[in-house]
Amino acid sequence: MIHKTPPFVSTMILLVSVLILSSCSEQYDLLILNGTVYDGKGGEPVVTDIAIKDSIIVAIGDLDNAKASRIINAEGLSVSPGFIDMHAHLEPIMKLNSCESHVRQGVTTALGGPDGSSPYPMKAFMDSLQQKGIGMNAAFLVGHNTVRRNIMGLENRSPTPEELKAMEAEIDSAMKDGAYGISTGLKYLPGAFSKVDEVIDLSKVASKYGGIYTSHLREEGLGLFDAVQEAIQISKDADIPVILTHHKAIGKPMWGKSARTLAMVDSARAKGLDIKMDQYPYAASYTSISVLIPSWARAGGQEEFKARVEDPVLSDSIKNGIVFNILNDRGGSDLDRIQFAKVEWAPELEGKTLKYWCEQHNLEPSVENGADLVIKAQLNGGASCVYHAMAEEDVERIMKHPMTMIGSDGRLVEPGMGHPHPRWYGTFPRVLGLYVREKHTLELSEAIRKMTYLPAQSLNLTDRGLIKEGMRADITIFNPETIIDKATFEKPHQYSEGIEYVLVNGGLAVDEGEFKDIKSGKVLRKQ
Repeated sequence: MIHKTPPFVSTMILLVSVLILSSCSEQYDLLILNGTVYDGKGGEPVVTDIAIKDSIIVAIGDLDNAKASRIINAEGLSVSPGFIDMHAHLEPIMKLNSCESHVRQGVTTALGGPDGSSPYPMKAFMDSLQQKGIGMNAAFLVGHNTVRRNIMGLENRSPTPEELKAMEAEIDSAMKDGAYGISTGLKYLPGAFSKVDEVIDLSKVASKYGGIYTSHLREEGLGLFDAVQEAIQISKDADIPVILTHHKAIGKPMWGKSARTLAMVDSARAKGLDIKMDQYPYAASYTSISVLIPSWARAGGQEEFKARVEDPVLSDSIKNGIVFNILNDRGGSDLDRIQFAKVEWAPELEGKTLKYWCEQHNLEPSVENGADLVIKAQLNGGASCVYHAMAEEDVERIMKHPMTMIGSDGRLVEPGMGHPHPRWYGTFPRVLGLYVREKHTLELSEAIRKMTYLPAQSLNLTDRGLIKEGMRADITIFNPETIIDKATFEKPHQYSEGIEYVLVNGGLAVDEGEFKDIKSGKVLRKQ
């Protein structure tokens, strides 16, 4: 005789089986337990748990009983949205696609194409980069200098109507390809030859697509106020959000003058303009030695520069311009403040100063002799230098401004590559270690806002920059008691300490302080 199981008993058995199977299955990919969580908006942190599945933050709260493939006990650690670098030199990214020097700082997203220089055409580059694989998320701006060079070379003149239309078409194409906006380098060639009307016309194209404008200002020394006003005018006339990138006051005559530039920003914002800044936390800049040479002297390229140097009248004017810049601008009025960083034709100079080079040639380390050597360096093919020409009081004043974000201005690097600026390795840990923990310049929650939510808002990244359910799992976990930069101007090739875990799209790119070359980054394209 066959006994049938009552229907209600079958239902109970089925439910129990489902519960047993559920309890045995792994509900999440990763759990972060007991961390001090900063959501990114600048408020007080909360000790809580985070669950991640399929690269998304899916739960926040008490998750002690949850299961996952990997569990991180973050007790005593700070859990932050992944840091967003608003000014990154990603030129070597096809070679250094692991992005280790950035990821080990806690950076999960970087904005490339700054200072007027960018890849072009954008789509082909971004497609190739995504196919190759990258260690962090990368977004790009289209560079004004790149576009101008494509159409006009290094001509020192205004564009013809046809040339302007051609430049507008290239900006339009880049924006359609996913660029997040336009960048200018008005201190560099050929951007230095442009007038403001040209920049406004090109910025209007980026604005049409909801893009932003970032600017290496035309001047950051004696002409700083006019340069800030020019950027404000561009914001107004092109109807575009503006970021004064790596904002600073450079050269002794301008030390302390950031109080005025910040007041200008506040005044513009009070009138409804969207003006922000980014900044690196160092009192020294980094750029080509050619920044000391008057722009007009380099119009047309290297051969034209050589010809002008050989002309006695023009040569004197070039030298006088360099002397002026050493005294009043990047030179900081001291040859010892100009430090060689990358010198392909004389690598033994890397890390040494212009004063040292004078003495090596048995020359008195005068500003005039320094100017002669600057010309020699440019004739040899140029060099990159660190310029110790800023005041710490300006660095801290700018950092405190609520509309200042953190941007490394750092180039992707690996140990042994030249003598870089330490910001390439240490920007974000330096803010958290030196300026938060040691100097109390910023509160930790405010520093994190400047590295996460504020940049995400500026780029309109709606799925990054916050610890919130539904957001992409870009997360940085660090020890607030030990985090610090180690790179110095004397020994720059040193990774920072205190970054314990970094998640890029849910993948563990740094695990217990060890870098993992998993290339879980994405090329981000503005929609």
